[in-house]
Amino acid sequence: QAPLVESGGGLVQAGGSLRLSCAASGRTVSYYTMGWFRQAPGKERDFVAAIMVGGNTYYTESVKGRFTISGDNVKNLVYLQMNSLKPEDTALYYCARRRYYSPYYSRTDEYDDWGPGTQVTVSS
Repeated sequence: QAPLVESGGGLVQAGGSLRLSCAASGRTVSYYTMGWFRQAPGKERDFVAAIMVGGNTYYTESVKGRFTISGDNVKNLVYLQMNSLKPEDTALYYCARRRYYSPYYSRTDEYDDWGPGTQVTVSS
């Protein structure tokens, strides 16, 4: 069983919405720092959003006001609600988990677990 599995990706028109889900095995997601990252072909894996133990959330500037990260402690899921999607949002989206708090939540090397990714493609 993979520790994290993403779902919800797909092909959408610009301006549309998708909600990505990350199913996390083990302890409830509220005990971890959870992050979403994305990577386009030939590019670095970039930070998108994170939710801390305690509920504080952080976003990369380009998605503020459009994306929302949230957790469901009952279902042990983390969501990324993506609205007003743009072609530049096209990427493979990854869920990540860190077992302890870190102020470096935007760094890929701060996370312990990664899902295999789910593809988001936004057409113009």
